[in-house]
Amino acid sequence: MIREMQCRPLNIKTTISGYKKVGKCKEMQKVIVVGAGHWGINHVKTFYELGALAGVVETNVSSHVELIKEYPDVSIFSSLEEGLAVEANGVVIATPAPTHYTLAVQAMLAGKDVLVEKPMTLSMKEAKSLVEVAKNTDRILMVGHLLLYQPAIQKMKELLDQNVIGKVCSIHQERMKLGRVRSVENVLWSFGVHDIAVLLYLIGKEPVSIQVNGQSIVQPTVEDDTHLHLNFANGIQAHLRTSWLWPIQKRSMVITGTEGFLVYEEDKQIVTLYKKGVGSDLQNWSTGEEIVYQGGTENPLKNECEHFLACIQSRALPLSDGKNGMEVVRILEQASRLLEKEENSIERRVLQA
Repeated sequence: MIREMQCRPLNIKTTISGYKKVGKCKEMQKVIVVGAGHWGINHVKTFYELGALAGVVETNVSSHVELIKEYPDVSIFSSLEEGLAVEANGVVIATPAPTHYTLAVQAMLAGKDVLVEKPMTLSMKEAKSLVEVAKNTDRILMVGHLLLYQPAIQKMKELLDQNVIGKVCSIHQERMKLGRVRSVENVLWSFGVHDIAVLLYLIGKEPVSIQVNGQSIVQPTVEDDTHLHLNFANGIQAHLRTSWLWPIQKRSMVITGTEGFLVYEEDKQIVTLYKKGVGSDLQNWSTGEEIVYQGGTENPLKNECEHFLACIQSRALPLSDGKNGMEVVRILEQASRLLEKEENSIERRVLQA
């Protein structure tokens, strides 16, 4: 039975400490990676280096030669049915998003724990169903919200829990660069899924209303640039800007509090605390600034993969579990519906349960 406690990945320098308590697997768990494409190959490489790769499923048979050359001691399959015959505890799904639901259900019904890449599914209906299947089969369902396994994000969560900037008022996030343009999902689904997962983790609550605007430039029905605004019951407001039509890469987050700011520069893996603001007398005040976290050598994917293996072993609830993934999908789905409308009326802003 899956225990209602959250497992944490291993990291020595920051607050990701729960994985230590769970401990590394006494008996190494084994997984099958489904999909060895643009991102899936990174899962293949990481689990192989961890000594946990039991097999790879890749429908593109032409890539089998290269996989066999690179991983001669690993079984390569062309279908999940074949892969499920291998002795393994978990299945990692890194295929195109439209296939996530079917493959995850198939794996869990076969008795395997599942790590599915983001987005978990492309609809709330499928997300709810997936969570229900995990519950009924007593399987681990984890979603690959990679940024939750960044030590910098864990550090920010620690600082917010310690109220170092007072009461949080707003969070502003940006994720922009040139490409990689998709044809199946818009930029909010492709880029924003990361930041929405981080936002929900840092705030610890679900939003109550939503507003969104977007622009389609390259393709007539796929948004290349979006502005998402979320309102929370505790008064926090969050704004997320995503674009894959931006000349320079920007990945940042600014958290505004009543007693200062936290600024996250993702590219540099730097978190800076600014103890400054505007007082009730409308005068600026400042007591300095401090870099409270500086990384650069961390491997969040390794943290994520180790976390999955540890949760398989301990039966603990993953940090990025199915319910977390479902809430992200809920926000993305309703944002997409609003983008299809000519205007965002007050009635349509209220998030549906």
